[in-house]
Amino acid sequence: MQTQGFESPAMMAAISNRPRALARALALCLALGLGASGQAQAAEDEYAAIRETLETCFVCHGPNGASTQAEFPILAGQHLYYLYVQMKDFKTGLRASAVMEEFVAVLSRDDMKILAKFFSEQTWPNIGYRADPALAGEGQTAAAAGQCVQCHRGGYEGYSGTPRVAGQYAAYLEKTMLDFKSKARANAAAKSSLMKSYSAEEIRRMAEFMAGM
Repeated sequence: MQTQGFESPAMMAAISNRPRALARALALCLALGLGASGQAQAAEDEYAAIRETLETCFVCHGPNGASTQAEFPILAGQHLYYLYVQMKDFKTGLRASAVMEEFVAVLSRDDMKILAKFFSEQTWPNIGYRADPALAGEGQTAAAAGQCVQCHRGGYEGYSGTPRVAGQYAAYLEKTMLDFKSKARANAAAKSSLMKSYSAEEIRRMAEFMAGM
């Protein structure tokens, strides 16, 4: 088959330049690949200085803060400012905990900020808590009476300095509210005043409601 006249000068030039074009394309791909790798490395390095500290956190609060034990709160996906303030309060003694006070004693302000940032960027885990419908219903009524949504929002997801309580462990929520009631936890005066108006049983039911959300 004759092909004379089919190949235009432009096409012939493109064919002759194909090796160079392929080389440029390969170089571009490599450059993009290295760029992506570099970005991933940079993101990883953001927390390099606190990796050992994070491993200590994971012992109680679970991998990446996704706690698997009801007595330890979920940190993964909690709000950055709230997490930072709690560590600051442990450091100053405003919030009491022998374990946490010792832990934060060696942390700088920047350490606490980057730890809070790390945990806030994680995904809140679904613990699959099955609340007792009757108890949860009564807990919802009690929480509504206390206008908890004013701070914790309608979905109890919290915001900024107000923690997410929806889907948190019931045992932890109950203990926290009881500690506010007794003033064993003293870093939120308004919360202590509110919890004083509830009975221990009402608090248990509110914890059931929030954990099951």
